[in-house]
Amino acid sequence: MDTITKLLGGIELPRMVKAVQSFDRTCLQDVAGELIRQLARPEIRDAVRPGMRIAITCGSRGIDNYPLVLRELVSFCKKRGAEPFIIPAMGSHGGAVAEGQKGVCEALGVTEEYCGCPIRATMEVTQIGMTEDGESPVFIDRYAAQADGIIIANRIKNHTAFRGAYESGLMKIMTIGLGKQYGASVCHRTGYKHMARLIPMFANTILKNAPVLFGVGLIENAYDKTYKLAVLKNREIPVEEPKLLEEAKALLPRLLPGSADVLIVDRIGKNISGSGMDSNITGRVSNPYAGEPRFYAGKVAVLDLTPETHGNIHGVGYADVINRRVFDKGDLAVTYPNALTSTTLKADKIPVMMKNDRETIQCAIKTSNADDPKRPRIIRIADTLHISEIWVSEYMAESLIAIPNLTVTDEVRDWEFNEQGNLW
Repeated sequence: MDTITKLLGGIELPRMVKAVQSFDRTCLQDVAGELIRQLARPEIRDAVRPGMRIAITCGSRGIDNYPLVLRELVSFCKKRGAEPFIIPAMGSHGGAVAEGQKGVCEALGVTEEYCGCPIRATMEVTQIGMTEDGESPVFIDRYAAQADGIIIANRIKNHTAFRGAYESGLMKIMTIGLGKQYGASVCHRTGYKHMARLIPMFANTILKNAPVLFGVGLIENAYDKTYKLAVLKNREIPVEEPKLLEEAKALLPRLLPGSADVLIVDRIGKNISGSGMDSNITGRVSNPYAGEPRFYAGKVAVLDLTPETHGNIHGVGYADVINRRVFDKGDLAVTYPNALTSTTLKADKIPVMMKNDRETIQCAIKTSNADDPKRPRIIRIADTLHISEIWVSEYMAESLIAIPNLTVTDEVRDWEFNEQGNLW
């Protein structure tokens, strides 16, 4: 028995009880049909003309119906006689290399075969103007700059690191996504303190100087299902997006207990959140510009990495302790471009590492400073995208019964570790 195992050996793990969180389940039943209907608006339809080369953006997040939406946009352009192609619009993701960014698209299900058009990936950018204050050059993807038209498609939601009229959405994917690594770095260089001001400044320059035809904004409900989509003409994007953001924020899920001694996250990854695990859920904000956390955890433990993140462990620094396999699966050459571009080094600091899941959880409990160390309040989630079903420690379950929209079930589970001390 090694020293670490000996030190943690006395930490008993309580049985866990399943709890169900209830949120608004309203969702769009016919996503393709609704998109086709909105694309038929004359001012949208007529913006795409025969012979035009149309660049359609693909971001790096796992978004419900995203491949379907991009495929329908490709089909729409072809029916209008245009020549569509997809471009990765994801800043420095994919290791800040073209092949990596195309790989991210494919991992999301956005393939040339499914969408029916080429994916053209490059990290080369073209300057298309200066911000209105004259201080910053604005760059976009070279293929986008050469196209006759650009269609922006992205989910609209709150950002994990700042608050503003525009957070994650169409304006941001134009600024950071289309900007590729170089353009994103220009916008990020003064830090998140100024992002709420810079995002619209850069995006409006792009709308003015690049051939953006329209955007497709997607909103998801708390269950990560498409709640709404809006096709917005070029000039409508800066006007309508703030309204859609407020609508998205009203649907945002959260961990209803509000706090825990230990939060266990089974997996993190870029397909889950830009920061690996959404700080709006975990409460682990990166800076004072992200707003007040809606959840508090004494310690956060992370057990694994998603395959879809391709080794990118950006955001691991928001955990306190991890299973060693998270680090072993990580690829620092893929991860660090995010930190260097966003200037957020904290996100990629390596936490304390344990050899297996059992000791990772024990370490989190031992160091959580719980009011009652023998009766820790523990919450376990699959990831920050899926929190409708959570597991809570037996000691915590009774205190949750009176919380609205939270149902504590009769399902109780012991921890089942394999011979290696892992849960899988």
